[in-house]
Amino acid sequence: MPAPFAVSRFAVTIAEFAAWPSDQDFMPEVDQKLPATYMNWYEAKAYTVWLTQLTGRRYRLLSESEWEYVARAGTTTPFWWGSWITSHQANYDGTLRYADRGLMWPFRNHKVPVDCFKPNPWGLYQVHGNVYEWCDDVPSSYEQTPADGSACIVGDLRLRMYRGGAYASPPSHLRSACRGSFFVDHGLDCLGFRVARCVLPGVGNS
Repeated sequence: MPAPFAVSRFAVTIAEFAAWPSDQDFMPEVDQKLPATYMNWYEAKAYTVWLTQLTGRRYRLLSESEWEYVARAGTTTPFWWGSWITSHQANYDGTLRYADRGLMWPFRNHKVPVDCFKPNPWGLYQVHGNVYEWCDDVPSSYEQTPADGSACIVGDLRLRMYRGGAYASPPSHLRSACRGSFFVDHGLDCLGFRVARCVLPGVGNS
């Protein structure tokens, strides 16, 4: 049985990540509500450890199964709002159509603040587009995915999965089911993360 968990409404922002005593410097003139990017998977994990120590509550990255579950928010269509997409709904390469449907719209080609666009039915913002989000899993088949919703950590440990699509992505990359992987010791301008928290009594919830 999957354990209950909470998940952040937004991707971790520049302001939130800058509060961690890291070796990364952020320019004050940059919009602090933009998603934090360029961190590799190890740094994203380290941030969750720091946040756990700071708050006394257990924070971590989401597993792929958890990410897709909360991104869909009870829906079964490619995107939580339906079967097609426009740049009015998410930040991606709007010059490209999804499945030959939907309106074409100018390509922003940059990140936007994490509170842009409407949240999904469970209150989560930008599960589709803006920046990809690190997950805890190594690349695996769906058959290898643990039944309890936890991350698959058996396989090529040089890689970890990401989800969600980004500002320069084609619309197909924004689908709830779309998967990708990247090297754990590399970061990208289009790759960020959001955090999960255990909500079971006695497991760092107080």
